[in-house]
Amino acid sequence: MTTDVLLTGFAPFDRAAVNESWEAVRRAAPQLKAQGFAVQILELPVEFGRAGEQLAAAVREHRPPLVVAVGLAAGRTGITPERVAVNVRDARIPDNAGASPVDEPIAADGPVGYFSTLPIKAMVAALTADGTPGSVSQTAGTYVCNDVFYALQHLLATDDELTGIRGGFVHVPSADVLDPPLTARALARMVEVALRTEVDAALVGGAEH
Repeated sequence: MTTDVLLTGFAPFDRAAVNESWEAVRRAAPQLKAQGFAVQILELPVEFGRAGEQLAAAVREHRPPLVVAVGLAAGRTGITPERVAVNVRDARIPDNAGASPVDEPIAADGPVGYFSTLPIKAMVAALTADGTPGSVSQTAGTYVCNDVFYALQHLLATDDELTGIRGGFVHVPSADVLDPPLTARALARMVEVALRTEVDAALVGGAEH
């Protein structure tokens, strides 16, 4: 069966009981299936390197036209599609395997960064139209979220067998900021927009800092 989209979230970390990114993915999948989309979901470990490897294996297995990785940004007040992945690991806290890399490249032979190939501004416009807080983010941090985002974009840019697959990363806020069912509906809406939008909207989405 052909897969339309691969969605990934993360396992809990930093002593949390749940990870809102996986809750959003888990709840959004049936909503997308109800619209007729074929969806695969995967829970990734919060571990440098290993998470990206598992994602790469899933991409190669399913060959979906769209890959959306989702992570938790607890300090944010809305849903934020990421614009840029950067080639660095710099951990403020250890990952779930105890690793704390500092100023290490994700790919030794990779470029400084990659842009998302998702229609991030059209996705944010859909959130705004639905009354859901959201904006374009200019940084995915330097923890495992960015690690997965960069690994995904590097894979799609360098593996000729995966040409044409679009991918990117979305951060969701914590449950005390946005109710998990609402976050899931918003994620499903953004994926729907991404599946149906080839060229992004020319809208303002920059930041002064």
